[in-house]
Amino acid sequence: MTVWDDLRGQPAVVAQLRQAAEGDGLNHAWLFTGPPGSGRSNAAKAFAAALNCDQAEVNRRGCGECAACLTILGETHSDVAFVRTEKVTITIDEARDLVATAGNRPSSARWRIIVVEDADRMAERTTNVLLKAIEEPTPRTVWMLCAPSPADVLVTIRSRCRAVALRLPPAADVAALLVKRDGVDQAVAERAARAAQSHVGIARRLARDPEARERRLETVRFPLGLRGVTAAVLMAEKLVKIATEEANSSNDERDAAEKIALLATLGAPESGTLPPPMRAQVKQLEDDQKRRAKRSVTDSLDRTLTDLLSFYRDVLIIQMGNAVELVNLELRSELEEFAKNSSAETTLGRMDAINKARKRITTTNVAPLLAIESMASSLI
Repeated sequence: MTVWDDLRGQPAVVAQLRQAAEGDGLNHAWLFTGPPGSGRSNAAKAFAAALNCDQAEVNRRGCGECAACLTILGETHSDVAFVRTEKVTITIDEARDLVATAGNRPSSARWRIIVVEDADRMAERTTNVLLKAIEEPTPRTVWMLCAPSPADVLVTIRSRCRAVALRLPPAADVAALLVKRDGVDQAVAERAARAAQSHVGIARRLARDPEARERRLETVRFPLGLRGVTAAVLMAEKLVKIATEEANSSNDERDAAEKIALLATLGAPESGTLPPPMRAQVKQLEDDQKRRAKRSVTDSLDRTLTDLLSFYRDVLIIQMGNAVELVNLELRSELEEFAKNSSAETTLGRMDAINKARKRITTTNVAPLLAIESMASSLI
């Protein structure tokens, strides 16, 4: 086992990072780009482990078994910081904290490494805070930024980074990873990888959660029941409900646990009114949780619409002659019947309506239900 084992379907990336970890082409700043699910953050984590691996032999860096590799993969190494946000953006204060951390020499490892998993979620003035630190880093610091595409990062930043471009791995590679790493049944792994369209994280969730698979199938089958405006409105309500319930189910327990942990840390009394300083910190936590909940619902809606989009993608594939494999293979007969009753042009228009709804939900303050209702009426 090595740190590279989870990077299935990325041979060129693994070769590039291995070479750099061995000292050939190592840069002080890196930009990992690729579509959601391609493994950007996993690649950065593996690279960080390889750079700080305890192995003395250069060509064995990234062994995956030494203390450095294991603590970095577990995100507990003192010299490797992982930065991700569950809010809408990374704040300017958080960016300043990163710069301060990057200025410290590593305490025990070869390199102090800063992995920013959501570099695309920084406003321009926030990114500018990082600019000087990336332009003139301390001698033993390496920055690793992750974003969907180079265009999502300011040109002044990306011009100073070495690029690492990932692609979505083949579904067969994702299925093999689920079988080997998570012990998933082969048939379930193949279906989950195909349904997730090679998104590793979503495939893992689908493979391990039968209810998630059922919710997805319910979403994908919605177009089969569209028979007028009333059905479209009901579909929109159901889609928003599915996405909201899925997001809230993962947030409620976590929110409660965080509040209990904060009160314990503050030494809060078991009953009675909290002192003003404690109330302020609890209020700050609740505000952060509300922002996280909003992003969770938005992300869940986007995934739900992506699942819905896969139905029309399959319909289009059938209408164009079955050139590639279907995502929803188990619905082939229903998809073929649906494809007979419309044209490829109509299907493309419906796909465009879904993509417009996704963009409105993720980039504007539109009420999700209104956006989904508008979209649903375009699918009739």
